[in-house]
Amino acid sequence: MSINKQKISIEYKYRGSIEFPDTTEAKDIFFRTKQAYANHEKMSIKLVFSNAKLAKLKKYQKGASENELLNLDFYINLGEILDFNTNDAQQLKKRIQIINDTAHSSFNITKRLRLINKKQKSQAKQSYLFWDIENFSSVASIFNDIIEPYNISDDNIFLAANPDSLYLKKAEWEANLYDYGKTLNSFNFIKCDHGKNVADDILLQKFQNADLKSTNVFILTFDRELKERFAEVTHPSNNVYIMAK
Repeated sequence: MSINKQKISIEYKYRGSIEFPDTTEAKDIFFRTKQAYANHEKMSIKLVFSNAKLAKLKKYQKGASENELLNLDFYINLGEILDFNTNDAQQLKKRIQIINDTAHSSFNITKRLRLINKKQKSQAKQSYLFWDIENFSSVASIFNDIIEPYNISDDNIFLAANPDSLYLKKAEWEANLYDYGKTLNSFNFIKCDHGKNVADDILLQKFQNADLKSTNVFILTFDRELKERFAEVTHPSNNVYIMAK
């Protein structure tokens, strides 16, 4: 990473030197912060981010907000050198780290995905996800290990849950989806009737109705029978992936 140092002088008095991060915003942040401090203005995180950007940072950002964290550290270091309060920046940094720590949990789905309908995958034009959310609710891992790497659109994601699970878990699911700017209704979400196999049957029916060909198909369920049923009815041009133990 290319880093350069800049001397900080306020009213012709040398206050110290700081290393610049390799971000396009660093120079502007430096001069805005230095000017605000010299003019005895209120120091705040708004010297680093606009209101619109601050709103976005409350949710998960693709790329783990790497540049934003570098800019925050830069501002916090300026505060240490010039002795101004950076509590708001430190709190935002913690929030961003919590969001991304959750998103990049150690439970890596890709290590457990298994191609079940052929020995080697064939070329696929797009990807679909059929998700039994009540039995597989690791939202962060699903986004980071499947949805984002395979560019699965919201329209190609089918979720199902029965009323009891929906009543107990909806708030938790929605809270986790919020970090990605989504709700259950962002996708093809089906509220099922009561019964053990209802959600499975509905997901399988949605899959059959889609009549997919040359597609990556991800089946997120631990139900062994459902995995076998998907494999039986899929077109041979598809790549069908399930969760292995």
